[in-house]
Amino acid sequence: MKLLLFSDLHLDTPFTWAGPELARARRQGLRDTLARICALAIEHDVDALVCGGDLYEHERFSPDTGDFLRTTFAAAGRPVLLAPGNHDWFGPASLYAQLEWSPNVHIFTTDRLEPYEMADGFTVWGAAHRAPANTDGFLDRFTTGRSGLNVGLFHGSERGGLMFQESGKAPHAPFSAEQVTAAGLAHAMLGHYHAPKDGEHHTYPGNPDPLSFGESGVRGAVLLDFADSGALTRTRLSVASTVVQDVAVNLAGPTNAQEVRDQVSAALAPLTGIVRVTLSGEVGPGLDLQLGDLKDLGPHLAGLVTRLGAVHVSYDFDVLAAEKTVRGLFVSDVLASAELDDEGKRRVLVTGLRALEGRSQELEVH
Repeated sequence: MKLLLFSDLHLDTPFTWAGPELARARRQGLRDTLARICALAIEHDVDALVCGGDLYEHERFSPDTGDFLRTTFAAAGRPVLLAPGNHDWFGPASLYAQLEWSPNVHIFTTDRLEPYEMADGFTVWGAAHRAPANTDGFLDRFTTGRSGLNVGLFHGSERGGLMFQESGKAPHAPFSAEQVTAAGLAHAMLGHYHAPKDGEHHTYPGNPDPLSFGESGVRGAVLLDFADSGALTRTRLSVASTVVQDVAVNLAGPTNAQEVRDQVSAALAPLTGIVRVTLSGEVGPGLDLQLGDLKDLGPHLAGLVTRLGAVHVSYDFDVLAAEKTVRGLFVSDVLASAELDDEGKRRVLVTGLRALEGRSQELEVH
């Protein structure tokens, strides 16, 4: 029995880190990714396409999203099993309840695991989140009580290992890896964690297309091939429509905006996709640069996001304090302050000096 698993696509994500045009392109990219997943289901002639939840964003979906999902899954030509998660939870106002789905689509609608018999001796047990939070573990006090090969499909938080402790994601429908086999399931096909993970008896495919920067690992859909004996072969298939990359540019003392542009351009030259540039380092006091000045760089990229890291403006405060000027008096008074520590003095001095010079405050955040 071959199943193609994906989860956490999050259609209609707002992409607040992007501008309106790029955000719209990214949302279209997620739809393109789902089309690729369905094409892989056909290519590999799987017995079912299964989704572990968070297919779309409940608070943001549109009628167009609903029609896209309905027609896309109808064209898959095989069973499509959907287990709603905490972002696409099942309720009267959800797309799951509103749409007239094609006969090949099966939606699990209860908050307890229920069987869907794929074939004689092979059963998929699925469940749905019925609210955006506070869903109990689906495996608590559950056993299949059924012979043959039984597998689970749900959106939940595996409690063991570092993923639960370090993911930063709130636990939803928590369970332990040991509960999978104790419940009579040979395997659990899951959603929720965006980092991919292959456990001995459970699989997190991860989000198939980047939703934010810093995501790593082979993400996509997972082809699960169950032998009659229960032995499992897993193959990860990349489906992302977009490459998202981070690059750090350590500014080496530029004194004017053109030098910054040259350094950033050189860093962007070998890259593709959507890139986030983080500026750090030390810059000269005469530099007048705003992040918006860099937006036209990287015309070969699908998108460019710039942000400030630890950027410092290099002033010689002792030299400035010796000036017989208003600026010198300001610097000497701040340096003599007993109420500020060294870092506080530096921040006040840089902010004040750049204001006196009519310079942008944008670069000085550290």
